[in-house]
Amino acid sequence: MHWSYKIAKELIEKYPDRDTFVCAAGISPSGSVHIGNFRELITTYFVVKSLKKLGKKTRFIFSWDDYDRFRKVPKNVDQSFEKYIGMPYSEIPDPYGCHHSYAEHFEKEFEKSLEEFGIYAQFIYQSKEYQSGRYNKHILHALKQRKEIYDILMQFKTQEPSEEDRNSFYPITLYCEECGKDNTEIRNFIEESEKIEYVCKCGNHNVLTVMNAKNIKLNWKVDWSMRWMIEEVVFEPGGRDHSSATGSYNVSKEVARRIFNYKAPDYAAYEFIGIKGSDRKMSSSSGNIITPNELLKIYLPKIILFIFSKYKPSAAFNIGLDEDVIRNYSEYERYKSKYTSNSLVDEDLCYSMELSEINNDNNVVPKFNQVAGVLPLVNFDVQILREVFNKIGEEYCMDDIRKICDRVEYWIKNWYPQKMLHLNNEKNSEYYETLNEVQRRWLCNLCDIIKNGSDLSSDQLLKEIYDICHDDDKKIKRNNQKTLFGIVYRLVLNSTSGPRLPLLIKALRTEKILSLLDFNI
Repeated sequence: MHWSYKIAKELIEKYPDRDTFVCAAGISPSGSVHIGNFRELITTYFVVKSLKKLGKKTRFIFSWDDYDRFRKVPKNVDQSFEKYIGMPYSEIPDPYGCHHSYAEHFEKEFEKSLEEFGIYAQFIYQSKEYQSGRYNKHILHALKQRKEIYDILMQFKTQEPSEEDRNSFYPITLYCEECGKDNTEIRNFIEESEKIEYVCKCGNHNVLTVMNAKNIKLNWKVDWSMRWMIEEVVFEPGGRDHSSATGSYNVSKEVARRIFNYKAPDYAAYEFIGIKGSDRKMSSSSGNIITPNELLKIYLPKIILFIFSKYKPSAAFNIGLDEDVIRNYSEYERYKSKYTSNSLVDEDLCYSMELSEINNDNNVVPKFNQVAGVLPLVNFDVQILREVFNKIGEEYCMDDIRKICDRVEYWIKNWYPQKMLHLNNEKNSEYYETLNEVQRRWLCNLCDIIKNGSDLSSDQLLKEIYDICHDDDKKIKRNNQKTLFGIVYRLVLNSTSGPRLPLLIKALRTEKILSLLDFNI
């Protein structure tokens, strides 16, 4: 049973009378949202889709924690933004000048990429929620229960509690009305009048009525549990760092139960995603990231969804943008072919295929590996490549073939230049001299097929090429064929590999390929 389907069934069994299943995810827009953060949203998305498949109403909410404090300037942001540390993301200017705030810049960047996946969540901007006063009564309740909250938090810490700390504890962040930062110290909370007194390092001093304040935010573990209660959340995943015995989830779970009288939602811990070749955790502030938008420049959206869907949330995996791209495309194409022909027997993979489909997009596109092998040889000209595919009996509309061509070009030019194949300028006589008589005869026969086979289909051409290396022993025949292909790639591309031979032959002018293969002229 697929992991998301299993979670959905358990939710239905646990809440048999629930009319709408609220599933949540959330991210702080501290910088560009990377694919590690993306796992939070995509885990919830798959559970929502499974609930819908089981006939249940859902509400998929995504919280932007943009009222959190700005802690560190990311590498891709001007370091002069250090002056805004301590302010909420929603109150900092956009470092690139194209949106109203720092938060909005990175929020819209991520939201736009989600549209390509066909993912539409209800976005909740916590800065607006806090500043609207929606949470004020719950902030007031938390302040009145602050000592009980302190006791809960200390249950999960190794340090000894103290009465002094307990009396001075406040479960809130208070942003100064003058400088906008959280460099504030709460001097007193007067419970009878529901007022709070604070001073700021900037020199500001004020007394606020909590129910009217627009600059107070609950601290993370209290904030999380409060929002579960308000939104009636029944499922939300969290990263491994939140999932330990003393982690945020278990702390917030207890706060929800004892302070807000709410049973915490079901929880799925997800493992981190790594970047192949790096042992560092992905982090916006360090610049060690790959964003969903960057992946979309290389992968079709449904393939990204498939990759995430086939791994259980508890399984870690790495994303590579080297030869792994071809491996991932080829794997998807193979499974897709079996799924379409009803020969894919693995139920989890079948369900992953269903989850990865976007708006019934069944358009047929050429195989990524084939395009990657030929596109550089035609100078990345999509029209010429389309004509080449037509020659081998594969017809694609321009929009569909461009979807792959654009991604292949971006991948080769930005991530994997090793795939930038070039035709040899002249015969490789030195290599030809290393061939034995049998191999030279194979090559001569191949040249005859090329000269006389312009009308052959791709399958017919491939059959004739295979027959060049005939041997009654099938194993020997396969090895001979592999050797012949390697010879052609060395003589034409000076490479040990290349595109399927019919595609390569059709992509080049007969005169050009013969000028590199025919040593009898």
